[in-house]
Amino acid sequence: MTGPTTGPTTGAAEPLAAVRRRASAVLAAAGVASPERDVELLLAHVLDVRLGNLALVRSLEAPQAAELDALVARRAAREPLQHLTGSAAFRHVELAVGPGVFVPRPETELLAGWAVDRVREAGEQPVVVDLCTGSGAIARALADEVPHARVHAVELDPDAFTWAQRNLAGTGVDLRQGDLADAFVDLDGTVDVVVSNPPYIPLEAWESVAPEARDHDPHLALFSGDDGLDAIRSLVGRAAALLRPGGHLGFEHADEQGRSAPAVVVADGRWSDVRDHPDLAGRARYTTARLAR
Repeated sequence: MTGPTTGPTTGAAEPLAAVRRRASAVLAAAGVASPERDVELLLAHVLDVRLGNLALVRSLEAPQAAELDALVARRAAREPLQHLTGSAAFRHVELAVGPGVFVPRPETELLAGWAVDRVREAGEQPVVVDLCTGSGAIARALADEVPHARVHAVELDPDAFTWAQRNLAGTGVDLRQGDLADAFVDLDGTVDVVVSNPPYIPLEAWESVAPEARDHDPHLALFSGDDGLDAIRSLVGRAAALLRPGGHLGFEHADEQGRSAPAVVVADGRWSDVRDHPDLAGRARYTTARLAR
């Protein structure tokens, strides 16, 4: 099945402004949330230029226009933008992403920043564990920003694990394939920070999930039981075993779970300083706590 195109791609070079307008209209009609920005990023990818240098480009040659047409058609079909470009920016690093791995979202950068701050405070040889690492985004950010830290990461899904291997190669991160429920038993009681972006979408919310995630992200990274909290319950228990007394836990959750996610931590009974934090849009986004001394 063929998708929509931005227009004819044969003949002479076409003014870039006209290409942008037409491509943006196609994406807007398809319901893409940020059509103009997506077109800019696709153009930068096709032209192999930095985003800021697009202002220097005046026209698009026919072969480049044809490539852009194909990418716009795929994006209009709600294929993730990052799958089309092959990369995703996350804090100060670029990650390779594609089919089979959860695409890291900007809101997770706040949780990663919290983890960076806590690890920096933890001494000369801090130990941090990233459970459900996916593409390796949080672990890679930690290794990049706190190079003296001992970073460990685990991922269950085989395809996602392959992407994490690629993104964490040469970083010194101890990456393992396995379940968060029994990961890193050799580190029990020695970890300073446990951080995670676990699956947290309720199974009943299937229809409400954006097509980019529902149809392209691995379901293992999205859905977690009837209330979306199954993985978080397991995470809280495992973190309590991994952390030293006073160690920190931080994990992401859905914006509707601003009360129910912290309640899981409180109900466990082993935690202090349980707090929930908003994202930049003011939505409840991640929970933090400390293992009671």
